[in-house]
Amino acid sequence: MKTWVLKASDIKRDWYVIDAEGKNLGRLASQIATILRGKHKPIYTPSMDVGDFVIVVNAAKIQVTGNKMREKKYYRHSLHPGGLSTRTLQEMLAKHPERVIRLAVRGMLPKTKLGRTLIRKLKVYADGSHPHQAQQPKPLELSQDA
Repeated sequence: MKTWVLKASDIKRDWYVIDAEGKNLGRLASQIATILRGKHKPIYTPSMDVGDFVIVVNAAKIQVTGNKMREKKYYRHSLHPGGLSTRTLQEMLAKHPERVIRLAVRGMLPKTKLGRTLIRKLKVYADGSHPHQAQQPKPLELSQDA
């Protein structure tokens, strides 16, 4: 028996478009992270980028459970004394809905060079349109209970 080693030429990347309207933020982010990482493919290799591109539309229409709209906080620091600023999920969705999904997915990817490469394959848009029609993305329906 010989060990099969994945080569970069063996990787075939697809484009998927996901409609985030009415989807739960955490469940959506974990499913997107799985696709970006390539864990849905039989050729998955943990140390290589074998995942697909993901386009998320209607990011402003995601849902969360409980009181997360008011209680979930996003922190930033300017690296100056007293430079901590916080925003709630409600404020982030009003100003930058793309960042909410991007930050949720980024937290589920590896914190290495590989993770920084993978997050570049995620394209998030607040409304229902995207400029990636030339890549012929396939619509992907995600299950809510996964």
